Formats: sequence, C-alpha cells, structure tokens
Amino acid sequence: MQKLHRLCCALVLFVSVGALAQPSPMTWDEVRHRFEQNNPTLLAGQLNIDESRAQEMTANLRPNPSLSLTADQFQLPGGASHSCCGDLLTVAEFSYLHEREHKRELRLESARKGTAIAVSTQADLERTLIFALRSAFVSTLQAKAVLQLAKDNLAYYDHVLDISRTRYKAGDIAQIDLDRLELQRVQYESDVQTAEVNLRTSKITLLTLLNDRTPVDKYDVAGSFDFSDQLLPQDEFRKMALESRPDLKAALQSVDKAQTDHKLAVANGSWDPTFGVDAGRNPPIDQYVGVSVSIPLRIFDRNQGEKLRTQLDITRNQRLHDAAEAQVFSDVDSGYATLDSTVKLLVPYKARYLQQSVRVRDTIFFSYRNGGASLLDFLNAESDYRTVQLNYVNLVGSYLTAAAQLNLAVGREVIQ
Repeated sequence: MQKLHRLCCALVLFVSVGALAQPSPMTWDEVRHRFEQNNPTLLAGQLNIDESRAQEMTANLRPNPSLSLTADQFQLPGGASHSCCGDLLTVAEFSYLHEREHKRELRLESARKGTAIAVSTQADLERTLIFALRSAFVSTLQAKAVLQLAKDNLAYYDHVLDISRTRYKAGDIAQIDLDRLELQRVQYESDVQTAEVNLRTSKITLLTLLNDRTPVDKYDVAGSFDFSDQLLPQDEFRKMALESRPDLKAALQSVDKAQTDHKLAVANGSWDPTFGVDAGRNPPIDQYVGVSVSIPLRIFDRNQGEKLRTQLDITRNQRLHDAAEAQVFSDVDSGYATLDSTVKLLVPYKARYLQQSVRVRDTIFFSYRNGGASLLDFLNAESDYRTVQLNYVNLVGSYLTAAAQLNLAVGREVIQ
C-alpha cells in the first residue's frame, strides 16, 4: 500500500512538472501586452517622446547674465609711481539680455507642440506595428486550423485505405485501384508537412515581433478563428477614423506648430536690449556706479527669410493634412470593401458548402465501399471536400486579416 502511495505521488509530480514545462497558449490580449512591453522598435520610438520633452527644458531657458571683471592701469617698473597698483582701475560689470515679444514663451510653446506631434507619431507607429502583430497572430491561428484540417484529412484517408485493403483481400477491388489509393496518400502527407512548416514560420514571425526567445515548439497561441457577418455602416468607420487616426492628428498638430513657429520667427525679428550695471574704482575719483543699455540696430533684417519660410510651412502642412485626410478615407473604403466581400463569400460557405462537401464525400464513399461508385468518383469527391474545407479556412483567415486592415485604417480595434 505504501509503495502504491509513493507511485501515485510520483505520477502526480511528473504530471505537474510536465504541465509547468508546457506553457499555456497566449491569447491576443496577452500577446499585445507582451508586445507593448518588449518590442524594441516600439520602445525605441518611446525615447523620441522623452527626447522631445528634454528639448522643452532647453526651449524654456532664459538667457544667462554676463559678468565682466576688469583690472587696468598697472604701473610698469620705472614709472613715476612708486606703487604698481596705486592708480589701479578696477571695474565689475553685470549685464543681461532681455528678450522681447514673448520669445521664450513661444519657444516653449513650439517645443511642447513638437512633443505632442511626437506622441501622435509614436501612436501611429504603434498602430502600424499592431497591424503587423495582428496579421502574424491571425496567420498563426490560420496555420493551426490548416494543420488540423490536414491531419483530419490524413486520418480519414487512412481509414479509407484500411477499408480498401480489407476489400482487396476479399477480392472486392483490383490491385491497381488499391495502388492508386495508396499513391494518393502522398498528397495528404505533403499537406501535413506544408502546414507544419507554415505554422512554424508564423510562430517565428510572431516571436520576432515580441522579441521573445521561447523555442517555437513550446510556444502557442489561442483565439477565436471565426467571422461575424454583422458590419457597421461604412460611414461609421469613416467617422471613427477621423476621430482616432494618430497620423491625421499629427498632421493637424503640425499645422498648429507651424503657426507657432511663424509667430516665433516674427518675434525673433524684434530687437532685444541688453541692460548693464557696472561699478568700479577709478583713482582719484574713487568708487563709482553706472548703468548702460545696449540696443542692436536692425538696419538689415536678417530674419525675413525665416519669416517667409515659416509662413510657407503653414500652407505646406495644411496641404499635408488634406492629403492625410484623403488617405484616411481611402484606407477605410478599401478595407471595408475587402472585408465586406470576404463576408459575402463566407456566409454561403458556412450555410451550405461545408455541409454539402461532407455529405457528398460520405455518400460517395459509402457508395464506393459497397461497389456502387467508381474509384474516380470517390477521388473526385474527396478532392472537392479538401478544396471546400481549405477554402473556408483560408477565407476565415482572409476575413480576420481584412478586419485587422480595417482596424489599421480606423486607428483602433473596432473589430475583434
């Protein structure tokens, strides 16, 4: 009894270790969360925002004051004075440049708007990378479905071969028919091997995006591999895209920043006075204090080119915003058309063609097994079944990819 108890404990421990060694499949939410934490391209883009915020600190700095110390009129050896420092002139001068027309405030405003653009640009980068991640995730699910279909087809065909061998031994079919059936098996084996390679390739792509070093054989994902025939109106997707697309938001923010940069260029064209205070000792007058104001004479305004450039930059960014808005409509319309077309193909497949292919295959096989149908009829029915089932799986994959494409066009996940 004690040995049996030890054996049960060892078995439980073995199963527990095996369960720990094989991680559970990752869902889409888990994949996305890990992607946001580990993807090096996304993390590198985040540093652009930090760099832009650092530029805000520089833009907000005031001019540094200047301090000048002067000691003059040292007596050289052999002079009239007995002391080298008797007539020494000492001066201390403090000056500060005063920026007019809110130059510093405009620099800070421009830098902050540059940070806002960097945030929107990072969101657009994430939007693009999420689409690549979603496509890899869908490709993995599709490869798993294709692999399972190929294995099921191979298992069914092996069952057909077992029955055919039994019929051959009983003299019910000829050797040539059995040979043709066995030669046909290589196609099913090839389907399985191709599906396994495609699955590994999809997993490798997904792991690369996640910056994950997990062995391919120990990594797996899980998710719904199906479609929905319910779609919102196209205008709804357009409206959501105008509200959500980060590249469109960045284009609008660029127009706003260009206007601020033009104001800064105009402000930089104004003159800035330098105020100074000096104090010193000048024998025989002794100590003194003085003030000064220095004003640059802008006879030639060397900032006219920058004013014109920033004015033109406003118009250029407005044109780019119009182009970005047109691209948003184009992306949404194209993605919606692809998704709608795929749904229209999937609905009859799920409603009729899948069941019909199974019914035709099973009916022809039953008839062939009982001598009522020819070998050619059975092979054709089996081929039609494989084609219909594979087409359906690929169409579901196309639907999920088109849904990801529409999410990319909208700027957020509106179709799961």
